[in-house]
Amino acid sequence: MEVLGRAKAMQAAGRSIIHLEVGEADFPTPEPIVAAGIAALHAGHTHYTPALGLPELRRAIAGHYATRYGVAVSPDRIAVTPGASGALLLAMAALFNPGDEVLMADPGYPCNRHFARLLEARPVGIPVGVETEFQLTAELVDRHWGPRTRGVLVANPGNPTGTVIPHAELAAICERVRSKGGWLLVDEIYHELIYETDEPSAAALGDDVVVINSFSKYFLMTGWRLGWLLAPDRVMPAIDRLSQNIFLSAPSPAQHAALAGLLPETRRLLEARKAELRLRRDWLVPALQRLGFGVPTKPQGAFYVYADIGRHADSGMALAERMLNEAGVAITPGDDFGRHQAARHVRFAYTTSLDAIREAVRRMEALLG
Repeated sequence: MEVLGRAKAMQAAGRSIIHLEVGEADFPTPEPIVAAGIAALHAGHTHYTPALGLPELRRAIAGHYATRYGVAVSPDRIAVTPGASGALLLAMAALFNPGDEVLMADPGYPCNRHFARLLEARPVGIPVGVETEFQLTAELVDRHWGPRTRGVLVANPGNPTGTVIPHAELAAICERVRSKGGWLLVDEIYHELIYETDEPSAAALGDDVVVINSFSKYFLMTGWRLGWLLAPDRVMPAIDRLSQNIFLSAPSPAQHAALAGLLPETRRLLEARKAELRLRRDWLVPALQRLGFGVPTKPQGAFYVYADIGRHADSGMALAERMLNEAGVAITPGDDFGRHQAARHVRFAYTTSLDAIREAVRRMEALLG
């Protein structure tokens, strides 16, 4: 966000900046969702909803699991939240006590560890690299599980890497965590942005798995602030009470709009956007490799490329600074995502047009030689 703030300030001063740093696709929210939101406002749907969300939206999300993944999920196990961030906060608050340890990948989404610290739990970053495609494995979970460990949080696909945990490996992680009496939390906010394979949802692994998802990424509703949480029945009363005390409810107009996001005709529009993101990835990855960036693992999902900068610099922070100041290209340094080899990586987000990405590569080539 610091890079984004500086980049926008430079833009305001007249500089041409290409944004490859922000985790938000440049596509607008699809028109059917916007129209449903406007209709909700005109209909007066501007009041609080139940803390767990509109019943009809909870039913629609349950229907999404049935039609998309073939998994029967009770709407009673679903909480609609202010973004996936709200879902992560509620899940951690319900499941973990002060001093409990939560295992997660390093590198990983920084807010995961911040939420744990906020609740006085202890995030334990497990170093991961190319050998496991930057994801946790059952063996790593087993090796790092300690007497205070109470849970494991994985992101599938991951941020900043876009890599996917194969379903068999995720099932093995689930069994390992279950055998130890812990909780498995799976962040699936980019799950609908897996490009080559049709991966099952973690919801298929059992009713004791906690799944976090969002309308932000695939559904293109970032500013609407809407996500959801799938949790075991016995946890839902605590989720309900926590939501009442922390949020009251997710935004009402956004919930009504999201109902349109789950319709088949809207999905066709979203799939076209997904195809465009895939084209961007397929152009950017080899272009970065030609420029000397190390991309040993092709991202299977999300919209990020996590690249090794060893041939160009010793510090991702310094390279990001140079890229912004001298080339007008904004990227995210690896330091944002953890400690393990963070300084030797940067993240590129292909969240802008293919023409802009081509121009960014041209500028980087001129800068780096």
